[in-house]
Amino acid sequence: MHLVYPAVLAALLFSIGLYGVLARRNAILVLMSVELMLNAVNLNLVAFDVWLRDTLHAGQALTLFVIAIAAAEIGIGLAIVLMVYRNRGTADVDRLRDTAERPTPATGSPSADPSSADPSSTGEKAEATA
Repeated sequence: MHLVYPAVLAALLFSIGLYGVLARRNAILVLMSVELMLNAVNLNLVAFDVWLRDTLHAGQALTLFVIAIAAAEIGIGLAIVLMVYRNRGTADVDRLRDTAERPTPATGSPSADPSSADPSSTGEKAEATA
């Protein structure tokens, strides 16, 4: 078997997956692109295993581990994307920000943890108003 054909196909799949990760804004499409990249790696592992005629079939065994990791990644990733969509109303990667950066409705400024405020500054404000 020629090693060039599966290697070129794997390179094309990996390139398409990399483009999908870098260019897409939807989180589900990004997860699908990561899966495409993992499948390109699996194709390379199996192709090199056959080309080297490995008696232990280490490439195929490693491919099974990659498939198991990919399944776990998709399960956890989809759960996270669904919870983010439920809370924020969008799965757009560009619109997702940390909760600390979200403005509060009352002040319009980023929310800060009131327990982390400097007690000396609050004491000075109380003395100034008294």
